[in-house]
Amino acid sequence: MGLIWSLIVGAIIGAIAGAITNRGAAMGWIANIVAGLIGAWIGQGLLGTWGPSLAGMALIPSIIGAIILVLIVSLVVGRISKK
Repeated sequence: MGLIWSLIVGAIIGAIAGAITNRGAAMGWIANIVAGLIGAWIGQGLLGTWGPSLAGMALIPSIIGAIILVLIVSLVVGRISKK
């Protein structure tokens, strides 16, 4: 049951990051889950585990990490598609 909660929270974190960066429309649910889980790992690694927590993920650092990830990936994909 813990894995399911982690996937759900990861999807929500990824969707929030996509909405904040205005790049979420092109991302599907699988990309949102991946962005949320990797973003949680990045955010908690850089900022720690402060703030509210859900499914073992600190929400604020996780959202910030997911935003960073979405912006970096969109910049890289944008540059590759321009070539």
